[in-house]
Amino acid sequence: MLTIGITGGTGCGKTTLVEQLINQLQEEVTLISQDDYYHDLSHLSYDERVAINFDHPESIDFQLLSEHLAALKKGSSIEKPTYSFVDHNRNTTTITIVPKRIIIIEGILIFTQARLRDLLDFKIYIQADSDIRLSRRLKRDIEERGRDIEEVTDRYHNTLKPMHDQFIAPSKTYADLIIQNNNQGAIDLSEVLRYIQANA
Repeated sequence: MLTIGITGGTGCGKTTLVEQLINQLQEEVTLISQDDYYHDLSHLSYDERVAINFDHPESIDFQLLSEHLAALKKGSSIEKPTYSFVDHNRNTTTITIVPKRIIIIEGILIFTQARLRDLLDFKIYIQADSDIRLSRRLKRDIEERGRDIEEVTDRYHNTLKPMHDQFIAPSKTYADLIIQNNNQGAIDLSEVLRYIQANA
């Protein structure tokens, strides 16, 4: 079994890379997203949840995420939580995830945690210029998450960028491979696939 971590700032192209890998590897892949592991905030009101900095490592239940990845590596299934970006809260439903030959875990903060890094065999950091990442974030949040342009822009400058500079960008020092992704379209998978073929 091979565990691959994929990280980088918001809008860097993590989803694109993951989708390409899944298309290439098909049923051999299990995908885990950091976003499903935000802490359960049911005890807070909606307005209180909206005010939380979801881009700080403390917003993620890394203990549960690490336990789940360790269980998958041992061949056990897990009940993965799910998350609602509309409600800013964890859903009550879970999804059964079974271990497969390749486990991909993706998220902006996954390299900030030593216990999680230790469970990863291959760590990939995707890098893109900040203006490109902002434009991609605007498009996604407006089209897919119902946000307005002012909300997205304010959050980027007041929360996302400071958290990127403090936590995410420094974590690229842990990467085994750094991919530059300023262009639109497909990402070159050649180095990733070579590693998988040699080690999976």
